[in-house]
Amino acid sequence: MNKQRIGIVGIGKISGIYLDNLTGMFSKRVTLISVTDVIAERAEKAAVDYHVRHIKTPEDLINDPEVDIILNITQPQNHHAVAMAAVKAGKHVYNEKPLCVTREEAAELLKAAAEKKVRVGGAPDTFLGAGIQTCRKLIDDGWIGRPVAASAFMMNHGHEHWHPDPAFYYKTGGGPMFDMGPYYLTALVNLLGPITRVSGSAKQGFTRRTITSEPLNGTVIDVDVPTHIAGVLDFAGGAVGTIITSFDVWASSMPFIEIYGSEGTLQVPDPNTFGGPVRVRRFREEAWSEIPLLKNFPDNSRGFGITDMAEAIVESRPHRASGELAYHVLDVMHGIHDASASGAYYQVKSTCARPEPLG
Repeated sequence: MNKQRIGIVGIGKISGIYLDNLTGMFSKRVTLISVTDVIAERAEKAAVDYHVRHIKTPEDLINDPEVDIILNITQPQNHHAVAMAAVKAGKHVYNEKPLCVTREEAAELLKAAAEKKVRVGGAPDTFLGAGIQTCRKLIDDGWIGRPVAASAFMMNHGHEHWHPDPAFYYKTGGGPMFDMGPYYLTALVNLLGPITRVSGSAKQGFTRRTITSEPLNGTVIDVDVPTHIAGVLDFAGGAVGTIITSFDVWASSMPFIEIYGSEGTLQVPDPNTFGGPVRVRRFREEAWSEIPLLKNFPDNSRGFGITDMAEAIVESRPHRASGELAYHVLDVMHGIHDASASGAYYQVKSTCARPEPLG
């Protein structure tokens, strides 16, 4: 198979696992050829460590005729500009989450890509891992009957205790919903299908945050976004979901995701991971049963989404971590905030196909 050639724009905190996997577990399926970053030292080191080319500027890498796909792992505020530059250069692009900061930016990106006949993909790709793919098969095979409801909880106290530069998590494009919501909502759409209507409440628990991690220990961050968001989701298939994302909670024992069916309950593993455990309790059973995982990708396999997209380009089939899926999730996240601001339901304007399960 003709392997697609990937160039990475942005060598930050998350880039390490992409670099490892694209030059490791996925190296027989795609080729990583170059990296760039506005902080040249980062890209220079990555180029040496992973035996790829260092391109001095994002513009030069995007316009390099040897690059087929741009992997855009810049900060959220830069997702749109980098992706649009890639599309205008005739390149396929795969963005880290969220797809863009605003709906308008994302819609413009998808429209431009359609006109240029190039692909757009978007993180997260964790729903392709063994854990959530096992859950998908259990639902599709009827283990819990007809899904009627779902719940999802992502609650912690933010990133200023461990991240080296956490300020952007509390600025436009950040907050717990836009940071972690994509993992949970993408998993839910994969399991239950698209969402048609949402409501919600969004509040700011703390107006300022103090960084306690190095190298910015002691720096104070002004918080510009809501940091505790509670939403209700109506799915096209009839199920009703609840989601809470928070940077205001010190500790919680709530499950990551549960799907409630007419014949039982399914516990879904952390959607920020690729593995398990997966547990089911059917209506006549008195205890939970742990289900063995499908064999595909139980370990940290970031890069699977762009790899699937690269192969889909060659095979002329839809890719699973699609721009349409990422846009739908972005629309839903904004919709929950909009519903809080307006005091009314938001009718979700976008939709997407439920991604095909892995073979």
